[in-house]
Amino acid sequence: MISVQTQDFNLADEYQALRNTDYSPGAVVTFVGLVRDLNLGDEVSALELEHYPGMTENCLEDICQQAKERWDIHETRVIHRVGKLDANDQIVFVGVSSAHRVDAFAAAQFIMDILKTEAPFWKKESTPENKRWLDARESDAIEARKHQK
Repeated sequence: MISVQTQDFNLADEYQALRNTDYSPGAVVTFVGLVRDLNLGDEVSALELEHYPGMTENCLEDICQQAKERWDIHETRVIHRVGKLDANDQIVFVGVSSAHRVDAFAAAQFIMDILKTEAPFWKKESTPENKRWLDARESDAIEARKHQK
């Protein structure tokens, strides 16, 4: 399941959705990303996220499909919020179920790393002094390159 949405998500509900399937997973791995309250040495009060509807969802579906082709996983769930979010709000959820933890961890890491570098999201941060568009982080690119075949 892929969702790009403005509303918040409930971690417990998403976890249960990954567990309650036609088969019994041996592992469920989840990741929740939060809006930073400090970035680049500045206090952050909010983050505004924009995306390209349709293209963003297709990109996320493709990333999850790549994970399914590389690891033995059952289900993936990705939720990414857009709109105006306050510091410490939940921004992204990645969940993976599998028969084994190694595949679940590896697939979740892959999905998050590739999402950060390939999914078409644009982020504008609000600080006490101004608003600024955020550039891609080199550290995200480094992590994504680790997954190249």
